Formats: sequence, structure tokens, C-alpha cells
Amino acid sequence: MQPEDLLVPGVEVEHRYVDARGLRVHVALTGPESGDPVVLVHGWPQHWWIWRGVMPALVDAGYRCICIDLRGHGWTDAPPDGYEKEQFASDVLATLDALGIERFKLVGHDWGGFASFLIALRAPERIEKLLAVSIIHPWIRRQGGPVDLIKGLLGASYQFVIASPVLGKQLVQRTPLIATAISRGSAHGLPDDVISAYADRWKEPDRAGATVAIYRAFLLRELNAILRGRYRDHRLRVPTLLVYGKGDPVISAERLTGWEEHADDMRVGEIDGGHFLPDEQPDLVAEQALALFSR
Repeated sequence: MQPEDLLVPGVEVEHRYVDARGLRVHVALTGPESGDPVVLVHGWPQHWWIWRGVMPALVDAGYRCICIDLRGHGWTDAPPDGYEKEQFASDVLATLDALGIERFKLVGHDWGGFASFLIALRAPERIEKLLAVSIIHPWIRRQGGPVDLIKGLLGASYQFVIASPVLGKQLVQRTPLIATAISRGSAHGLPDDVISAYADRWKEPDRAGATVAIYRAFLLRELNAILRGRYRDHRLRVPTLLVYGKGDPVISAERLTGWEEHADDMRVGEIDGGHFLPDEQPDLVAEQALALFSR
């Protein structure tokens, strides 16, 4: 399957590959070239196509949509390392530099949402507005014991298995694991053909290894650093809205406290749906984006 095989109703999508400081990144673009750019960054286990239901409304409003496949995902290169979320942020910025996009609005889901927070902290002068979807923020607080926290943030114990170097890689290459992850995270479920469109990309050994690397990096290095205050001295100056689904097994209002002292203009909202809101409720996500952008 190629990215061109995945259609977006009502809009024409252009696919490009750009050199982002040595990483070959796949980008899907649509909307008027003269429109204000909106950068959309997916999470695991999706790729650019998660925005298929969101893009038409943005295009109708005159925006230029730039959907970036993260390192290891979709049709972007899958090198053996570089799966820390700070590197995801660097990859996105390098991609936008290669495209000549200086200032933009930003929408990120899941790991793409966390990377979007990091981009906003690192380069606030480049971002007009940020919509983060179904993700924690960088100032989460420890609640309960560390095991309870990890289980809560990962949503299901099977994701511990994903971090296993050998077993995790083997499981990720099989469609049932991806299907289970999506079904457990979805409040309304997703069609089999949509799940297959995501699962097929993880059958490649290098991409399966990328999934293992993402969760090993988070569990072994990033989570403890975040809880110890890695971003305590960073202030969010970009107007931001963080939304989550009321049926999300990973994200909840209780787990999203702690940002209040670190942001100039941030709000948190709940909408109907599970964890994969751009897939489940694209109209609501587009509505939230357009409302934020027009503030």
C-alpha cells in the first residue's frame, strides 16, 4: 500500500518526501497554497490518514493542511533510534524548515500531541495556536505508586509487552495487536478497513522495532524525567487547548492536573469519544480546531 491509495473524501491530497536533516519524511498536503498553514501530527499506531475526516473542514475554511508522518510511522523512514519525543519535535521542525514553513497553527494527537507541546515550548514564536488531543501535558504529577501511574498513562498492561525488544517486535507485526490497541482505546470502535490501513504499515520489521523503541524510551527514560520535573522551568506561551474523550481509558481530568502554573493561556476540555478522537469524532475535532484558530 502506498499513501496515494488512501483517499480523503472531498479534497485532493499531494504527497511529498522531504529531507529533514537526514530523515526522509512523508508529508501529505491539501488545501489552498495561499492558506494559513495548519500542521497536523498523528500518534501511535496511526499515520497521516488519521486526519482524513478533519482536513475537509479545515480546507473549507481556507487553511493549508500539512500532515506529517512521524519517524518510524506511515511512510517516513524508520531508523533504529531517535524515538524520544524531543526528537519527534526536532523532526517536525526540520520538516517544516525543509518545506519553508515558518509560522503555523499546530494540531497533535497522542505522541504527536506531546511532541507538539515540546515544539511549543521550544519555538513559541513559530506557533500561533496549539490544539493537543488525547495526550498528557509535560507537567503531569505523580498520583499513587509508579506502577499505577504507568498503567494509567498507558491504559492497558499489554503495552508493557510492546516495550519488550523481542516479543514486542513480533507482536506489533501482527494485525491483532494493533486491532486490540485501537479497540480498547476507542469508545465507538473503528471499521476493519481503517484498522488494516494502520496495521499494515507495522508489518515491516523496522517499523515494528520503532514501536518498541517508542515505548522503551518512554518507560525507561522519559517518564521518570517528566515526573522529576524535566519541564518545570519551561513556560507555555502559545494559546493552547487540550481536549480528551470522556471515554478515553488513558487520559482523564484527574490525570491532567498540574499545568496551571506553567501556561499563559491554556484550557482543557472533554468531548464525546475515546482515545482516537480524530478517527472517532473528526467533526468534533475540526470544530474544536476552528474555534481555537478563530479566537
